[in-house]
This record gives sequence, C-alpha cells and structure tokens, in this order.
Amino acid sequence: MPSPGGFEVPLWRALAVFRMASLAYVCVLAVRDADRYAHPYAVAALVLVMIIWTGATAIGYARPAWRRWPLLLADLGVVLAIVLATPWVVGRTALTHGVPTMGVAWMAGPVLAWAVSGGRRRGTVAALLVAGADLATRERIGQSSFTGVILMLLAGVVVGHVARLAAGAEERLQRAVELEAATRERERLARTIHDSVLQVLALVQRRGADLPGEAGELARLAGEQEAALRALIAGGGPVVASLPAGPEAVDLRTLLSRYASSAVALSAPATPVPLPRRVAGELAAATGAALDNVGRHAGGRAWVLIEDEGATVTVSIRDEGPGIPDGRLAEAAAQGRLGVTQSIRGRVSDLGGTVRIVSAPDAGTEIELTVPRAVR
Repeated sequence: MPSPGGFEVPLWRALAVFRMASLAYVCVLAVRDADRYAHPYAVAALVLVMIIWTGATAIGYARPAWRRWPLLLADLGVVLAIVLATPWVVGRTALTHGVPTMGVAWMAGPVLAWAVSGGRRRGTVAALLVAGADLATRERIGQSSFTGVILMLLAGVVVGHVARLAAGAEERLQRAVELEAATRERERLARTIHDSVLQVLALVQRRGADLPGEAGELARLAGEQEAALRALIAGGGPVVASLPAGPEAVDLRTLLSRYASSAVALSAPATPVPLPRRVAGELAAATGAALDNVGRHAGGRAWVLIEDEGATVTVSIRDEGPGIPDGRLAEAAAQGRLGVTQSIRGRVSDLGGTVRIVSAPDAGTEIELTVPRAVR
C-alpha cells in the first residue's frame, strides 16, 4: 500500500532542488555585483542566512510531520524579511540602475511550498504576499516587475493544481489496493469455506431432509446457513468500496443479504443501492418484519426484490401462502397486534414512503415498500 503523501514526495524533492539552484544563482549575482551594493557586508550576511535557511527547509520539508503551519509560516516570514531588507542592503541607487533584488528567484520557494502543501488557493495567497513585498521595495514599477508577479502567481496555481491531482491519484490508488486486497481475502476465505463448511452443511441438509422431528429441523437450518454463507461469499465486502464517499452511504443490498436463505430468495441489482444510513436501516427493519409475518402465517418460500428507481427505492416481499383475508389487518390492529401497522407501515411512513399490500385467498401476499432516496 502506498505510504501517506507518497505521491507528493517527488514534489518536495523538486522544491528542494529548485531552492538550491536559485540560491546558487543568488550567490553568483552577489559576487558579480558586490562593488555596487550600498552595504556589501550586510548582503553577505543575508546570503549566509539564505544558505542556512535553504538547508533548514530542505531538512524540514523532507519530514511529513514537519510540513505544517509553523514551518510554512516561518518560511514565508524569513523570505518576506529578506525581500523587505533589499532597499537598505542593496541601496536605492543600485536598484534604480538595474541591480537585482536579494530574493530574485529564491523568493519563490515558500510560494511553491505553500502550493504543494495546500493546493492552488494556498499557493496563490503566498504568491500575492511575496509579490506584494517585492513590489513594495521598488521605487518604479515597470513591465518587468509585473511579469515577475504574474510568473509567481502562475507557479503557485500550477504547482498547487498538480499537488492536488497527485493527492487525489494517491487516494484512488489506495482505495484500489484495499479493494484488491479485500477481494483476494474473500476469495481465499471462499475457497476455505467451500472446501469445509459448505460441504458439511450441504451433506447435513441432504442426509437429514427426509428425517422426522428435530433431525429434519436441523437439516433445514443447515440448508439455510449454507444458502446464507453462499450469498455472503458471492456478494460480500468489496461492494461497500464502490459506494459514494461519505460515512452515511450504506448499500441496501448488504443489509438485506442477511435475510437470504434456502427459504428466502433475494434479487438485487448488480450495482450498489446506496441510501442514507437511517433510511437503509429502517427499510431493512421493515423488510425483516414482513419476512417474520411470512414465516409465522404463510410458511413456505418468500422472494425479496430490490428495485433502484433513482429518486426512490422499492423493496417487494412476496410469498406463496394462503393470503390475508379481507379486514384481517384492521382486526389485528384493533386487537393490539401492530406488527404491520407499526413495524412496517409506521417505519416506511416516517421515511415519507408508501406501503402497498396486495393479497388474495390462496394466491399469496405481496408487500411493496417504497421510500424516497433523500429524506428531509
């Protein structure tokens, strides 16, 4: 798995190389123009400070834990101080006659550092501050001065954009690596379970299916657990990785898959059905209540269908039981038996959804639970 910030490491190294190269350029200019400076010894002292600070930032930015506001602000402050000291150490007369300022290209260092650490906006802020200080040291502002400002702004924006692209690429790569690792682990577990647990459960189910009493019940339970394990192996963990980002996104298929068994067939879309956590939880609970009613009153098999219709999601529960007689639901509510009224209708109504129950004598029952994807 890539290390955090791994894609930004080359950018920080390139920044260190740029600062050293620009420092070498400053040293060449300082030697060339030494006799034109107003205070040559002060210039030598500033060059020494620049050498020390270049080494300090190279070491500091090489450590991810130090790439924080204290170092970023100190870097900007040192560069601004050197730029603002230019009129005194170089002299106004020398500057008027074309002698370069002390910072030259070296003063772009904190701009690039801010851009790499925080993107375009942070790089733009640093560029404006450094460019403003540079313009403040000049008595006359010409086209060349504005050209330097524009180049610094472009550097901050472009490098910041590249840094954000690198961070995004690293996040996507990390998710892909995690997904691949989870898939491989699931496949390994699937092979292990298939070679042991599933075969044993299938054997118990086949041998005991026709036995009476508790042996037959144990065979039925073994068959249900076999079906549940097969569903878990076929559609487990990696599904969540393809959901939209955010802690509230829940795949409804994952919640309803726990109800799948030899007696309950689950049909779902091939792609995730993301819902807010509360909506998915309440809809799954209502589905569970409906399946409990099937088990108590209808027996036999049940079918659960998930339909993703964009703005709404519908879960249908159908059984092959005797059906619900007319007036039976109202009679049950009057007797205080509120399974359908509260556990199903109440939950779905609270979500702003609807419940449709279609039933006929000896024709089974179908319950449709429809909820909006976004609940106010």
